[in-house]
Amino acid sequence: MKKIKYLQCSKCGKIFYEEDIYNCDVCGPAGTLHVVMNMDFISNNISRKSLLKDPRRDLWRYEALLPLEGEGGRTPLQVGWTPTYRAHRLEQLLGINTIYVKDDGRNPTASFKDRATAIGIAKAVELKKKVICAASTGNAASSLSGFAACIGMENYIFVPASAPEAKITQLLIYGSKVILVDGDYDKAFDFCLEASAKFGWYNRSCAINPYLVDGKKTAAFELCEQLEFDVPDLIIMSVGDGCSISAVWKGFKEFYELGIINKLPTMVSVQASGSNPVNRSYREGKNNFSYKVPSTIADSISVGIPRNGYKALDALKESKGIAVDVEDDEILGAMRVLARYTGVFGEPAGVTGLAGLMKLVREHNIDKNAKVALIVSGNGLKDVKSAIKAVVKPEKIKPDMGELERYIKEL
Repeated sequence: MKKIKYLQCSKCGKIFYEEDIYNCDVCGPAGTLHVVMNMDFISNNISRKSLLKDPRRDLWRYEALLPLEGEGGRTPLQVGWTPTYRAHRLEQLLGINTIYVKDDGRNPTASFKDRATAIGIAKAVELKKKVICAASTGNAASSLSGFAACIGMENYIFVPASAPEAKITQLLIYGSKVILVDGDYDKAFDFCLEASAKFGWYNRSCAINPYLVDGKKTAAFELCEQLEFDVPDLIIMSVGDGCSISAVWKGFKEFYELGIINKLPTMVSVQASGSNPVNRSYREGKNNFSYKVPSTIADSISVGIPRNGYKALDALKESKGIAVDVEDDEILGAMRVLARYTGVFGEPAGVTGLAGLMKLVREHNIDKNAKVALIVSGNGLKDVKSAIKAVVKPEKIKPDMGELERYIKEL
């Protein structure tokens, strides 16, 4: 492993040199592993200058920083290099000078999770695995399903019965073998772990597979490049298991270590009030997580036990981060605001970061001169039922001009 220095437990710090492992043998599943890259080797293969010359516009432009030794397992699907917009109307609404919106709902299966899956599939092929599985509330499942279909790999998806119908439908369309679990995400996750251990399947679950984080970190690389290496002050993200926020922080740290950027951002973790184990622990200064039955409309971040919680806590501590909790009605409100002021349609988990930004503004806890970036992690068509709750259905009227004039006045 030329590019990988070693794997390190996020809980106790133990170092491992094996490649085909998931977690620390001391800490168990709670001891998820960091992939520590060999920066001395990598620095010879990537720089700001080399990036500016690279014509590729996808995740693979960062090949030098990805934990893969070859090109086997790459699918032809276009992953990454999603658009980043300057949100002028949103800036005016919130009174913040600079807001950027990165729309990761534009990935192949319409979510941020495709970045992780691209690496997971490639790693499975590199390790000569024949079957891959995952536990998910929806987005990671549909992502794996689509990528596995593209490459022709057998796959099993463990999904809680409460997952949105549109997301389950995606799995069935792609031809996955769906295990609909009678229970919440935590039960589906544990069941998937048990099955992968029994049958020897490769586990794509971002909450345990150490390599998946390194797919998601590419969003940070792209933000740096798309903003001409002018790093935002705040990176605001919705948080569930903790994998995504820790991944993006890792990306910024690696670019900083390589000298490609000259400052690091502050990470902002936004969780639903009914599913906030990472934020609770961070605010209380704890290094463990207390379980509470999760309850939120944002299914993609509905977790009781944050499987990558220690990585998330590290990201918040190292970046002097901010933790914000929001209610479900604030999330629904953010769906409307994002769509109406930026033209980007996000699912509930995708807009939870914006709900957090709006709360920071309302409570006067943000500098209006801050440069802010929001990562919208999933497309709104993933969960149309929630979108319907965020709006008022139009009244049915007769095709009569008098009726139309009356109705227009009432709008």
